[in-house]
Amino acid sequence: MNQIGAIIQKGPQHWAIIQQENGVGSITLSGIWVIPEEEQASSVQVYTRIVGEEDAREVASWQPAAMLAEQAWKITLNAIPQGGLYRLETCLQLDDNPALEWAVRGDMIHHIGVGDLWVIAGQSNAAGYGKGPFQDAPQPGIHLLRNNGQWDLATHPFNESTASIHFENRERANPGHSPFLAFGKLLQKEVGIPIGLLQTALGGSPLKAWNPDEDGVLHRNMMKTIQSAGGKVRGILWYQGCSDCSPADSASYLKRFGHTVQHWRRELKDASLPVLTVQLNRCTDSASAEADQSWGRVREAQRQAALTIPNVYVIPALDCPLSDGIHNSPAGNMIIGERMGKVALAHIYGCAVLHTEAPCLTSAAFTEKGGIGICLQFANVSGYLLAIGPVSQVFSAQDIHGEIGISSWQITARGEITLNLARAAEGETVVHGAYQMNPSSFLPLDSGTYMPILAFYGQKVT
Repeated sequence: MNQIGAIIQKGPQHWAIIQQENGVGSITLSGIWVIPEEEQASSVQVYTRIVGEEDAREVASWQPAAMLAEQAWKITLNAIPQGGLYRLETCLQLDDNPALEWAVRGDMIHHIGVGDLWVIAGQSNAAGYGKGPFQDAPQPGIHLLRNNGQWDLATHPFNESTASIHFENRERANPGHSPFLAFGKLLQKEVGIPIGLLQTALGGSPLKAWNPDEDGVLHRNMMKTIQSAGGKVRGILWYQGCSDCSPADSASYLKRFGHTVQHWRRELKDASLPVLTVQLNRCTDSASAEADQSWGRVREAQRQAALTIPNVYVIPALDCPLSDGIHNSPAGNMIIGERMGKVALAHIYGCAVLHTEAPCLTSAAFTEKGGIGICLQFANVSGYLLAIGPVSQVFSAQDIHGEIGISSWQITARGEITLNLARAAEGETVVHGAYQMNPSSFLPLDSGTYMPILAFYGQKVT
């Protein structure tokens, strides 16, 4: 039996989140109409409206569509207030009957919201490989555009490939838990709007896959995915870098990442597009001096990107637990998701969220003790620095003769750490902190946030 009434052929999917602009969104629908065979009408008119799913309250009252040739119709609903979840309804009015509650039936679209879209990009810790049980249940209003091209309630794992239409970011193995459901929940709770997540990450992907100046295959997939969701997003959630921890790639990471961000902003026509990043967590594989240096350079590039590129932010992860040698566990992902959410609330949504930044090195200078001490100054200390492992080998220094032993270190002021050197430094000297593949597990913490210091590498001592 053929369908009757108003039939939607193009429009948002069930569960879709529409990107709001200035607090409102718009939806364009089109389709055809069919009257029942047993009825005749001298005039027909398609109407649409939007109601709240929670209480059936009208959010946008019945509006007439443009009636086109060959029984087609089209309408754009503008100024839909951010919020939801909403139900979109259609109906077919016959002979100008004002009682629309008795109009001929029409198609409906369920569980849609007007809120913010965030893109998930990067490699496996963005795709989510946390293993093991953990309480992180789905929540209406946090929705995911799955790899099959369909919107859905966001549930782990995000980057699974059932009926995928995106082979560019299909995982080799089944992924697990990721940080971004927790991220979305925090935003929805504090801002009160639905959050849509577009998962474009791929385990093991190098930066060149995201940079159109090099390869750009995942950049193109990301842009295609964004266009399928309406073409506008609120920001990008970026966790990547492990695959660039080689001498050549780590040395150029900051420059290439800067170019990648420029491409994102240019193609999305948003010069201030926010990019939230994560400084690499540890890797417990056996390491060489060369590998340690490469990991240090990438972590330093991530720190510098947040200091030098407007609207790029970084959070630490070195205190987050792992579920294998390189992937964050669900418990670690919950910490990362909350930290990224707090940064977004403070810097993108303008909420009064205190202390979202981790302690970040601002200067390193010799003390007045003949070059046998280095004083480190840190910004973004909301309480005071706290040493839970004062004998840990967190810091190292090098001069023209090579490695300088650090006999001890102490917290000497609220945001200050002093290193005591085993010998006097000579010539150009640099200092590093927590830069290795698997640095000390006992990093200095901020007593106000209990976030560790951001790792740093190659800071010149003045």
